[in-house]
Amino acid sequence: MKINSVNKRKIFNDPIYGFITLPGELIFDLIEHPYFQRLRRIKQLGLTALVYPGALHTRFHHAMGAMYLMTQAIEVLRSKGVEITAAEAEGVTAAVLLHDIGHGPFSHALESSLVHGVSHEKISELFMDKLNHEFNGALNLAITIFKNEYPKKFLHQLVSSQLDMDRLDYLKRDSFFTGVSEGIISSDRILAMLTVVNDSLAIEAKGIYSIEKFIIARRLMYWQVYLHKTVLSAEHLLVNILSRAKELTAKGHQLFATPALQLLLQNNYTLQDFIKNDKVLDAFAELDDNDIYTSIKVWMGNNDRILSFLCRCLMNRNLFKVELQNENFSSEKISELKNKARKKNDFSDDEIHYFVFTDSIKNSAYNPSSERISIVYKDGTTVDIADAADQLNISVLSQAVEKFFICYPKNLD
Repeated sequence: MKINSVNKRKIFNDPIYGFITLPGELIFDLIEHPYFQRLRRIKQLGLTALVYPGALHTRFHHAMGAMYLMTQAIEVLRSKGVEITAAEAEGVTAAVLLHDIGHGPFSHALESSLVHGVSHEKISELFMDKLNHEFNGALNLAITIFKNEYPKKFLHQLVSSQLDMDRLDYLKRDSFFTGVSEGIISSDRILAMLTVVNDSLAIEAKGIYSIEKFIIARRLMYWQVYLHKTVLSAEHLLVNILSRAKELTAKGHQLFATPALQLLLQNNYTLQDFIKNDKVLDAFAELDDNDIYTSIKVWMGNNDRILSFLCRCLMNRNLFKVELQNENFSSEKISELKNKARKKNDFSDDEIHYFVFTDSIKNSAYNPSSERISIVYKDGTTVDIADAADQLNISVLSQAVEKFFICYPKNLD
């Protein structure tokens, strides 16, 4: 029996924006779909709660918030004479709602250990294609906008750019749930200053300070939250756990795992497998944080001492020590730590990479080589934010900063 369309105009209470009304039937039906409901079971910030205990919000929260901001942006642009048809509004709102639907649990750790070469962006496209088939082509326009193939380019910029609804929501939401006040931005002010010039998003000149604050907030949130050194330690520990589990499975060990996780442990799937084999994508659609946590809890008691040790470290928050610096660690430093680990814990040369490892991280708050943030003045001229800012040197902030880190068990310190 068809549900009365009036019943699909649901209202939900968001801790960031207050009461939000769903904008239409298609959005309601997409939210109700199991692919989207899975996002309730995937935390937005992965293992960040090990550092900021309040960071337990989900990708579902974020997707709903980005959808709400999109409805607000559409209203603002229409009020300024920008033509956005009803079909385009529905399409761009659906596109931002589904922009993260391809994320797996602990997404970046998963991409580094179990599904090499298969990005969450590509999986999002595959999920959207499947949903489009189920919804009899209702997502044709949303997918075209998502892929930046629609003539009105500013619609794609609302979904994915340096000033998109995704970033506006996650900065404000992640700041709220972590308690890191440096990430607070005035999304209302930014949206109110939004306009379109020559088919490109721009900000009215009187909103320039809000954009400067937005860029600074993004910079600080990356160093204080997303790239926090203890978070890096936890995420790389998880990568090593999954890599060890996959290695043991390849050698014939029978590890406990949920069916969806088992499939990824037993196979080296490529992007073509996800495209051509519905079973692979369906298995991925069953995967969430519970699969990973449940398996790790069981692996704590596994006979393989490496797997069990790593799992106990993560579950009991006995995380590896992290050192962070501006240049590469010397080979002497790395060798010294590896030798200590071998002697203290009797690790072999083939095992030591699970316990002593290095990597690097980069942070760029604003990328002028990408789609720029344009400031538009009353005479119609536009200037890049890096040139227009008079309070901050945005050109300096736009330079990528690279830092290097090394992780090792605390008992070596």
